[in-house]
Amino acid sequence: MSGASDVIIVGGGLMGSSAALFLRGHGLSVTLLETDLIGRQASGTNFGNVRRQGRPIHQLPLANRAIAIWRQSRELLGADVEYLQSGHIRVCYRERPELVGSMEEYAANARAEGLELELLSGNALRDQFPFFGPDVLAGSYSATDGHANPRLAAPAFARAAARLGAVIHENTKIVDAQKVGEDFIVTAADGRTFRAPILLITAGAWGNALSSQFGEPVPIVPKGPNMSVTEPIPYSILPAVGVMTPLEEETVYFRQVARGNIVLGGSTRGPSFPDQYRAYVEPQNTLSQLKHIRRLAPQLGKLNIIRVWSGIEGYMPDSQPVMGPSATTSGLYYAFGFSGSGFQIGPGVGETMAEIIAKGATDIPIQPYRIERFATPS
Repeated sequence: MSGASDVIIVGGGLMGSSAALFLRGHGLSVTLLETDLIGRQASGTNFGNVRRQGRPIHQLPLANRAIAIWRQSRELLGADVEYLQSGHIRVCYRERPELVGSMEEYAANARAEGLELELLSGNALRDQFPFFGPDVLAGSYSATDGHANPRLAAPAFARAAARLGAVIHENTKIVDAQKVGEDFIVTAADGRTFRAPILLITAGAWGNALSSQFGEPVPIVPKGPNMSVTEPIPYSILPAVGVMTPLEEETVYFRQVARGNIVLGGSTRGPSFPDQYRAYVEPQNTLSQLKHIRRLAPQLGKLNIIRVWSGIEGYMPDSQPVMGPSATTSGLYYAFGFSGSGFQIGPGVGETMAEIIAKGATDIPIQPYRIERFATPS
């Protein structure tokens, strides 16, 4: 037996690393197991949006919990994850004027959950954000959202957890998990085994491989984000920027980092292969994003792309994660399948799961995320 603890966490992304930190805060011993390196996949290769607006209204309590953690991240983690509360704006184009009404409705519902949004159009929009192209009609602006560096976040949470006593094993691929008596026995590919009465699976696109071992398969689909970054220009664009479009239409989003580079992403995903730990950027997706950025913010379309990348994300059919206790096995918990939008809520997920495990309850609504929604009728 390689190690015993109160809780085993399988998956060292942002959810697993933050859960490890908060579980230690509750006094529970933790073993965190990661197949590769901490934060290597979805948690480290995403866009870095720390946005609450645009999320389902029922998810805002979780997002609000997370934003409070992001705001104190430097003190909590003893590290700078380049979090900037620089705002987030979501715009619509002139040929979609009906989306202004959708923005207004969302803002009213979000206000009831503590998220204040300012609707801007015409001269007010141009005065505040002069980089937008003439096709942009209106925008919904959240001054209290922002962005952070995903390459830094999960490792910083893991280091903070380790300083509090969490035991972390990287390069540890888990091939089997089962409950024997009161404990879970988790076995790595190299033969090492780990034991704990509580198991938390935060394995992203690989979550189904483990949940299936407990009779709870889920229809998760792996996809890869299509990310790129430009050469630097003078820092002048503070908010992260996105476009509100119907679900079937491609969109683009961008943010500028303090060093001046523009980070680009889009709704079109590329192929990813969890078994090979590989994801690929398709050149046509990058070219399409450049076409869209020329419309959204014309001056940015002149910049040179200096790097592209992807990762492996897990998508659920309803775009909602699996989060909460198992429906089949006591002591088993899940937090995976965040469908490309888990970065902002990640620390809130970790704190909420730690609260559920340590205290048995939480005030954060998790009913929409429970795994039994995918149970096959008997």
